[in-house]
Amino acid sequence: MQEKGIKDRVAIIGTGCTKFGEIWDKDEQDLLVEATYEACNEARVDLRKDIEAVWVGTYYVFSGMSGFAFADALKLYGKPVTRCENQCCTGMDCVRNAAYAIAAGIYDIVLACGVEKILDQSTRGLPGVENIYLQHSAVTVGESAPSIFAPCAIRAFKEWGWNKEDLAKVAVKNHHNGAKHPKAHFRREITIDTALKAPIVSYPLGIFDCCAMSDGAAAVVLTRPEIARELVGEGNYATIKGIGMAVETANPFFRPDWTGLSFPATVKAAEVAYKEAGIQNPRKELDFGMVHDCFTITELINYQDLKLCKSGEGADLIREGITAIDGEFPINPDGGLKCFGHPIGATGVRMTVELTRQVLGRAEGYQVKNAKAGFAHNLGGPLSVATVIIVGTPDWQSR
Repeated sequence: MQEKGIKDRVAIIGTGCTKFGEIWDKDEQDLLVEATYEACNEARVDLRKDIEAVWVGTYYVFSGMSGFAFADALKLYGKPVTRCENQCCTGMDCVRNAAYAIAAGIYDIVLACGVEKILDQSTRGLPGVENIYLQHSAVTVGESAPSIFAPCAIRAFKEWGWNKEDLAKVAVKNHHNGAKHPKAHFRREITIDTALKAPIVSYPLGIFDCCAMSDGAAAVVLTRPEIARELVGEGNYATIKGIGMAVETANPFFRPDWTGLSFPATVKAAEVAYKEAGIQNPRKELDFGMVHDCFTITELINYQDLKLCKSGEGADLIREGITAIDGEFPINPDGGLKCFGHPIGATGVRMTVELTRQVLGRAEGYQVKNAKAGFAHNLGGPLSVATVIIVGTPDWQSR
């Protein structure tokens, strides 16, 4: 009987990513074409001859619905194409489903991709954020994303003594990293003073505590390691070490045990991914991480939920420079969502692209020194769905 789990059974051989930002001269199909062909060219595969199935992520229907969101863009007909949506985890869930299809032996070579074209819509912030999951109570009707996360910061300030300067340090760190990445939406460093004096969006979160909306697409080509060696050769592919996912309630605010000081979906997804990869101490066994920094407070709480430190110690990591690019455990070396923005369907795939390029020593921005393995994390909805993926070189083993 084959051992349960995905560790080292799936290889990433091709990565593609457009520039993220305000892209007025291209539509969602143009972006998908660009990312897909970059990934296929890197993987040395022919889209029509070699790719057997596709998973495409879009959160909004205006970015594409059903399988033809990809099929029409790439003129790839007659093959299975599945559209995936799972809140902010949409893109990484595409990678997850594609990886399981490879691990199950159903296909030899598949493609996972995601795209979003948000900025063409006549709105500010998230279009149509008043989704059905926020319609169950007068308390949450029309609640914005910042107003969902802002109370977490208020509670952390009270319970642990964190403050707005701690949040500002997260923004400064990520803008420093993103300034060097050629595909980031925002490529300008900021100061603590700039972040602290920025207009408030939802107290205590200011403009620089919030990630922006962007357009963009990303894609990865997956196969089995033995095929990867034939196609791209040793040293040119990475393997998935673990994937964890968890879904909680769409109404966490009504739970008696809700504190706002932890996101249970992240905790549970990380536990699954770490167990599959054989990791007991991620901060010591991995080299870097990429967390879902939709808001600066989210990054700090993610540190704790992802077991990089104990509860209440998240701010200590940013204060002491541990998560800086030259720190003990760099977080978001690409600038994160803070600098790339968040085209929802594309984000998780883009993070997988960056993760893969880092462990292969091919990062376009800052390269984490001696990176052999790292994780990427998404958190979606009203703190309700999370995905964690761990990627490393084929020879990496947990220690």
